[in-house]
Amino acid sequence: MSITPNSADPGASQNFVFQAANESATASTIKVEIALPTDTPIVSVRYQATPGWTTEVITSTLPEPVEVSGNTITDAPTSIVFTADEGNGIRPGSFQQWTVSLGPIPETGSLLFPAVQTYDDGDVANWTATAEDLEADETLKAAPVLFVEDDVVADGHGGSSSTDHSATETDAEVATTSTATGATDSGLPLGLSIAALILAAVGTILGAVSLFGRKRSA
Repeated sequence: MSITPNSADPGASQNFVFQAANESATASTIKVEIALPTDTPIVSVRYQATPGWTTEVITSTLPEPVEVSGNTITDAPTSIVFTADEGNGIRPGSFQQWTVSLGPIPETGSLLFPAVQTYDDGDVANWTATAEDLEADETLKAAPVLFVEDDVVADGHGGSSSTDHSATETDAEVATTSTATGATDSGLPLGLSIAALILAAVGTILGAVSLFGRKRSA
């Protein structure tokens, strides 16, 4: 399971795509349920109709009231359920995407979207593992993660890392210094060459004047 894009600005409302791949060789996926955060709820959840699938946004009472944009929220969307129509589903070797609109994105470091994938043979895949869970057991299935902090990008392992602007600035300074030094070094021989040409020209002129003066005296 995955969510794309996997990052967003706090307070933004935008479209995201949830994707599920079928990992069974014989069965089809007929249902995917995605849990939404309740401690930092997303108050607006909309979906784009997907042919062959029925989508339902479930609203429930939150465990505790939450302040959102100055308002006290007691009920909010807590899950999105995608159910395949009769005779449809994600067949072996294929995947399915669903587009949803979420917002405003809570001002928190990241949002976890645990998901449960159900197959028509009764098997269930739990995409619920956190980064800490994966460190203890790499066989678990990672829950989709949306990173919400500014200047944070996913590191490809369920974590995040901040951009190191200081290193970039240092490299830029070094490049500038190197360029300036190169210009000074290359300019020195050029300046000496020009000076030599000028002196040679002056010497030629003085020689001509002297010769002309001797001829007149003779």
